[in-house]
Parts: sequence; C-alpha cells; structure tokens
Amino acid sequence: MAKPAKTDNPIHEILVQRWSPRAFTAQPVSEEDLRSILEAARWAASSFNEQPWRYIVATRDRPEQFARVLECLVPANQAWARNAQVLMLGVVKETFTHNDAPNRSAAHDLGAASANMTFEATARGLAVHQMGGILPDKAREVFGIPEGFHAATAIAIGYEGDPATLPEAYRASETDPRTRRPLDEIAFGDTWGAPVAALSPAGGSHGSNDQER
Repeated sequence: MAKPAKTDNPIHEILVQRWSPRAFTAQPVSEEDLRSILEAARWAASSFNEQPWRYIVATRDRPEQFARVLECLVPANQAWARNAQVLMLGVVKETFTHNDAPNRSAAHDLGAASANMTFEATARGLAVHQMGGILPDKAREVFGIPEGFHAATAIAIGYEGDPATLPEAYRASETDPRTRRPLDEIAFGDTWGAPVAALSPAGGSHGSNDQER
C-alpha cells in the first residue's frame, strides 16, 4: 500500500513515496536493479572520501547465504525480514585509512550510503526497510568480519506486499498514519531550541504528519 508523506513543505517525489514496509512479495529483485542500488551507495559522500561502508549481501535465490544473514538479525526482525528478497548487513570501518585515527563519521557515512541506496531503490519501485536490530557479534562470527570493522545495521529490500501476510503483531504498523516532528523541533538557530531565523515567522513549521517506518 502506498503511504506518501504528508509534508509541510514541498520535497522530491521520491522522498514523499519512500517508507519502510515490513511486508514483501515473492517477486525477485533483478540483478540489474541490485547492482544499481549498490552503485548508488558507492557514490555517497564521506569524510576524507574514506567510504567506510561495506555491505554483506544475500538474495533469496541463494538460501544458505540468505539464512546466514537472517540469523544475524534479532528475532523480532527475523519474523518479517525472512520474506524480503534481499538482505544486507551494513558494516563500517572504524578508522581512517590514511592515518589509522578513529573515524567518528563512519556511522554517519554508512547512513548516507544506505540513504542513497534507499532512494535508488524507491525510484525503481522497490521498498527498503533499514534496521538497527542486529546481532553484531553473531555477524562477526558468521561472516568473519575482521577487527577494525563492525556490523552496524541491516537492510531488507523487495517489492511491497500485503500487510495481511505479516505476523499479527506487525500488521497495524503497516497501516498506521505516518508522523514526524515539526521543523522547529529538529532545526535550531542562535541557541539550542531557538527557531532558525530564516524560517520564522513566515517560513515557520506548522507540524508534520510523516513518520519513519
């Protein structure tokens, strides 16, 4: 089901249409689409162009690999993600290559790459659900992730399906209204909590009805 964002200000249609369902169909994701989705991640911005992201990728047509990624998710996510067509683990390199210093931007940059991936997938008619609920130690054990890297997130990709196919505990979340914090709760000006002068009063936020899901 479509759940377009009800925005207070105009944004790109891909951002309006993007949301994070848990129900997926049995339609496979083509190799062409998967390559382009990963290519979009490849071209994300990153601090010092470090590109600290790595992805462990599994598709349902390789059931053993798919099962190995699935077992690295927390049980609550396994319950629905098992029906996705593609599962990935998002891994970050913890230090910069040029000086071996800790990379405080690594998680941010993984997020930027995964956002690129999500928008490319949305443009291709696919749905993406990103997850923080993973088992990092299990991922290290199963996939031999080396020291200096750690699994941080997981991603499910496929074609959006019927919420009725989900376990009952997840069905309501597929149809609940989407909500978002208003702009004046996320964008500050002169001091913490103060409105951004350029957005007030004429451009001030009036609340939002979008929600991350």
